[in-house]
Amino acid sequence: MPQNPEACRLYLITPDEIPDLDQFASILDETLAAGDVACLQLRLKGASDDEIVAAAHKLMPICHKYDVAFFVNDRADLAAQVDADGVHLGQDDGDVPSARTLLGHSKDIGVTCHDSMHLAYKAGDEGANYVAFGAFFPTDTKTTEFQPELDILTVWDEVTELPCVAIGGITPENCGELAEAGAHFVAVCSGVWKHPEGPVAAVRAFNEALGLND
Repeated sequence: MPQNPEACRLYLITPDEIPDLDQFASILDETLAAGDVACLQLRLKGASDDEIVAAAHKLMPICHKYDVAFFVNDRADLAAQVDADGVHLGQDDGDVPSARTLLGHSKDIGVTCHDSMHLAYKAGDEGANYVAFGAFFPTDTKTTEFQPELDILTVWDEVTELPCVAIGGITPENCGELAEAGAHFVAVCSGVWKHPEGPVAAVRAFNEALGLND
């Protein structure tokens, strides 16, 4: 995943449903053109394999046009099938060694670690490229039972070189807290796609809040 060690960057997650893929592709193009985005995670809950593959083939070239890494959520097999840049694994979505076997060593693997340093260390020891902590703020995107304190980001940043992603209810108004605490990326879904002024304005607002426009 592209990373500027001096800045916390935006990690974008797609909506759970994309009813009109062509329309969303156009919106994504405009959104990625609006500012700095590190990566896009394709997260389509309840979609068929064919729908996920079709979305990947449509959206990944747009990401690469803007030097944005393209990840598939949960499914290392589909990430390998579409030659995505990586996969993001939940705790119930397979293990890092198996995903590495499917993807090879040139791809990135991220792991959801909730509020657990133990899970994060385990993921790192198994060869993950980044870990994700959260949800830090209330979120409507998905049900969560974990809410870590900000200091987990600080401690992780101090004790390891492995990047960490903060997730959960992140907005342009609160993302600065996470960056200051030590997050390397902030993962955002609703905060961009449901922004009252639209996703283009949202990316600009996140870039401003994270100091990426300087």
